[in-house]
Amino acid sequence: MTPSIEGRLRAASSSEDSDDLVDLGCQLAEMDRLSDAEMCFRRAAGLGSVVASFNLGNSLAEQERWLEAAAAYEVALQGGETDAWLNLGLVLHELGDLAGEIRAFEHADAAGDREGTLALAFALRAFGERDAALSTAQRAAAAGNVTAAAVVACWQWCSSLDPALEPALRAGADHFPAARSDLADLLKTTGRVDEARQVLELGMKLGEVESAIPLGNMYAELGDENAAEASYRFGTTKGDAHSHHNLAVLLEERGDAAGAKEHFRLAIEGGDRLSVDALRELLEEK
Repeated sequence: MTPSIEGRLRAASSSEDSDDLVDLGCQLAEMDRLSDAEMCFRRAAGLGSVVASFNLGNSLAEQERWLEAAAAYEVALQGGETDAWLNLGLVLHELGDLAGEIRAFEHADAAGDREGTLALAFALRAFGERDAALSTAQRAAAAGNVTAAAVVACWQWCSSLDPALEPALRAGADHFPAARSDLADLLKTTGRVDEARQVLELGMKLGEVESAIPLGNMYAELGDENAAEASYRFGTTKGDAHSHHNLAVLLEERGDAAGAKEHFRLAIEGGDRLSVDALRELLEEK
């Protein structure tokens, strides 16, 4: 009879079988029993399992214990687990260590991890190295990363507004949500407003926050304030600070000062700088 997970877990603290511990840890992680999974991975890592150290890092990252996760990935890397470079970079991003994030993604890229190449492109863009970011994303796209191809199309559209990018944006819409909203922007600027609206409505149905503000703005331009409000509110449920700002502006225009103040404050908490002055002006008026 195959031992139950509970039975295996009871025996885990004294087990010397690192493979079985890793297997059990993975099963527990899939069941969202992260503390139990962590115990199994720690035990196996203590027995020298590099795979366990990598999975321990994943388990700790799931718990947002970023420093501990980074340490576990470092151990995995010392053991030759190059897949840990990407995950280490993601953890360093959460820790706000942009330079360390870039270094980790550079190693992932050098190891042939195309997801690492794309992650490096985003990190370089955040660092202000836009040309290097674009060329890096293009390398990932050339290697067959379809998300990278969509990212390249978006970045090129934002810098050039070249209508010739329409096929690339269409191809990327299902792989990178910003490609869908950029496609809608292209359609709108080339006079195809109805199709642009339909593209954004599809994005909303798919749960893509990137479609919320442009669709809300389009509804507002068409005079449908209720639909605009619904779009902005959808964005707020996804934690989008700019959606809070646009909703606040709409509520202020309707005379709902209390609602406007609430959403300006939420926008500010999310990092929307325009809302700082907007809220100050609203408070001064009252």
